[in-house]
Amino acid sequence: MAAVTSPSFVALFTCFWFLVQTHGQQQITVKTGDDVTLQCLDPRGGDIELLVWTRQDLEEDVFVWKHGNMCEDYQHESFKNRVELRDSQMKDGDVTVILKNVNIKDTGTYECHVRNNDKPTAPQLITNINLTVINSGAVVGGGDKDGHVGLLISLSAAAVVVVVTVAVGFLIYRKRKRLSEPMFCKPPVVKADQVLLL
Repeated sequence: MAAVTSPSFVALFTCFWFLVQTHGQQQITVKTGDDVTLQCLDPRGGDIELLVWTRQDLEEDVFVWKHGNMCEDYQHESFKNRVELRDSQMKDGDVTVILKNVNIKDTGTYECHVRNNDKPTAPQLITNINLTVINSGAVVGGGDKDGHVGLLISLSAAAVVVVVTVAVGFLIYRKRKRLSEPMFCKPPVVKADQVLLL
């Protein structure tokens, strides 16, 4: 039971949690006036019953597709007539949307949620996209449209955490092993002039 609460286990769990949290995250930076593709692929397959694109800071949704129809009633006013499915058939779980004519106010974290017909549960979060919109005169940097730089940074940080975790775990193992070995104390060395005769 002690192994479950050991520092190395906690560090390893933290690293795993970090990898799970960063999986599916994309960083995208675009200029005002551009169209941006918000990519989302549902790996589970099956017929898609409900697709919801949200932005974390908004009450209403960015895009809602239910039972084969787009539902504008739930859509935030600023996204009406600006969002469409890249593939209206959603073949192979492709629920990517295109956001047209972006502006500074479109900056935020977008989430893609999908529910399949064969899994009647709440929609499952598939991906997060951190979208940054800059003025069209500015230089786009800090990541490409596919988010590879952000993913590379996340994976590099995860690798560092793994290496540190392994090193700390090894040091703890060595210390515990040393402490668990029986210790034999040698009798003190007595010099001839210290011998007391009784």
